Amino acid sequence: MATIGQWEIILRLCLAALLGGFIGLERESHRRPAGLRTHILVCLGSALVMLISVYAFSSPNRDPARLAAQVVSGIGFLGAGTIMREGSTIKGLTTAASLWVVSGIGLAAGSGFYLAAAFATGLVVVILGFMESLEPKLLTATSMELRITMDDRPGAVGRLGTLLGNLSVNISAVELEESQDKTQAIAILRLSLPPSLQRMQLLDQLSGLEGINKVQVMD
Repeated sequence: MATIGQWEIILRLCLAALLGGFIGLERESHRRPAGLRTHILVCLGSALVMLISVYAFSSPNRDPARLAAQVVSGIGFLGAGTIMREGSTIKGLTTAASLWVVSGIGLAAGSGFYLAAAFATGLVVVILGFMESLEPKLLTATSMELRITMDDRPGAVGRLGTLLGNLSVNISAVELEESQDKTQAIAILRLSLPPSLQRMQLLDQLSGLEGINKVQVMD
């Protein structure tokens, strides 16, 4: 059985707490439901599980990957708790993903892969901290937000979704608004267009769709 010194165990646990804290600070600064303490605990717990699975069992048939696999799958339950639905908008997916990757960083720190753990932490912090402000600049030419007024009757939303799917348009978010006219429904769509599709082409297609009464560009 592999052996490890007590100071090495302390080092790995402290490193996991530190790396998880870096990511947790970024989430805390954005007032996310899972912040500093949650990320530290997830990373620290994952490192502890990894240490136990590798060094605590003396059986020759032990499989260190079994406990690690349980961490990776089990963290999904914790991540699901950070996902919230507000109307038809889903929030918390990024925080759930950060918890999942933090568990992986903890496993790496617990198994002694210091470089991988540290480098992954740096990448996560960069992605979370800078990509949010960079995304709008990268997607300006291919993204748009529309306010669509349509007949409130069966099949109207289906036809809209079919058209967007045929045009390879990705729907990143959908919000529904109440209309004073009970015969109409209002949908606010955030869309990502493929490079081959121009905005005016999409607007023309939508305006000519049966059941669509008004299309407004909001950005």
